[in-house]
Amino acid sequence: MTTAPVLYVDSADLALVGELLRDGLVTGVTTNPTILERGGHALDALPDLYQRWVDEGASQVFFQTWGATTEEMLTNAAWIKGFGDRVAVKVPATRAGFAAVTSLVQEDTTVLITAVYSVAQALAGAAYGARYLAPYLGRLRDAGLDGDALIGDMQAACAGADTDVLAASLRSPDDIVGLRRAGVSHFTAAPQVILDLLTDDISDRSAEEFEGAIGRIRG
Repeated sequence: MTTAPVLYVDSADLALVGELLRDGLVTGVTTNPTILERGGHALDALPDLYQRWVDEGASQVFFQTWGATTEEMLTNAAWIKGFGDRVAVKVPATRAGFAAVTSLVQEDTTVLITAVYSVAQALAGAAYGARYLAPYLGRLRDAGLDGDALIGDMQAACAGADTDVLAASLRSPDDIVGLRRAGVSHFTAAPQVILDLLTDDISDRSAEEFEGAIGRIRG
């Protein structure tokens, strides 16, 4: 699978997401019901959000299906799929969710299994043909687990499959760097974490020195 790092923004803040997409700093947008609620968006806004983000440059937009049963998840996933060919459907890592994954994969849907917390779940997701798995690094650590090692093992469990870990709940650039060393290629993070990847105090001071020198030699 892809070896170059791929960055997504995990947010529904229209201004910040739009800025990152237009500047080409992220490939796409990931959301979940909590993120949408935090951004003040109702369910009926999803088609417009999809189109807005595609127009701003997103190659993929992730929305999560919902329901207490597999059938409900599939019905809601069908609505999400209707937004366009750049949509990816997120499915929770539950018994009903895994059953929905098998049907969606058979329909050539791009599927992400979200809230994956064990290597066994990752192996199952790869076996069922999901395109992505989303473990939450921050929540794994909050639970007292070695999230970096677990997520690295999840990526290893997907070896030889058309499945990649898309790591989420990343709270700093160091989280992304550490998981990259563990073999992970896909990352989603809040806008500020993405922006923090791009800056360093020493780089800023060097840039200021360069600008000062240009001013002196311009004549």
